[in-house]
Amino acid sequence: MEERQVTIDGESYVPGEPFFVIATQNPVETTGTFPLPEAQMDRFMMRLSMGLPDRAEELAILEKYMDKEPLAELESVLTLEDLAKARTEAASVFVHPCVREYMVDIVEATRKGDEILLGVSPRGNLALLRCAKAYAWLEGRDYCTPDDIKALAVPVLAHRIVLGYGAGGTEGTVKRVEAILASTPVPTEEFRK
Repeated sequence: MEERQVTIDGESYVPGEPFFVIATQNPVETTGTFPLPEAQMDRFMMRLSMGLPDRAEELAILEKYMDKEPLAELESVLTLEDLAKARTEAASVFVHPCVREYMVDIVEATRKGDEILLGVSPRGNLALLRCAKAYAWLEGRDYCTPDDIKALAVPVLAHRIVLGYGAGGTEGTVKRVEAILASTPVPTEEFRK
């Protein structure tokens, strides 16, 4: 195991196991910030966008926190032991060889095309594998399906692709992964062990 140290609010901290980092990006206030190099982007497992709440959700937020502080009410929803057990169980989820081949077909397709400067690395495919196994486990299954891969391909793979100038940036990489999913033959085997 590799030991890492992080700095949070000026204090050094050595995280224990398990350790998970959530980073945020505010697309509005980007003055003075620089895009991460490809090697660093490749280390982020997923890129998700929460979007803004709709009107009813925003009203509910205002109502809930009229006289409360949201962070003061945070509570743990499971123990570290529960989380370690869940990780072990998710890691044991079966992925049929035809589903693994499907994953490789998708990732290989991200490396081909005139506008693609950099496709998904093997690290990205491993991230897709881990996410698919966790997703299947959360769905109550002990095996992955191609639908698991389809559900996770955009958030796990799109941010790892680098397109040439004028090829659409983030929106372009999302469309590229969606097009790859639409054109890649989906296996129809029995996916259980």
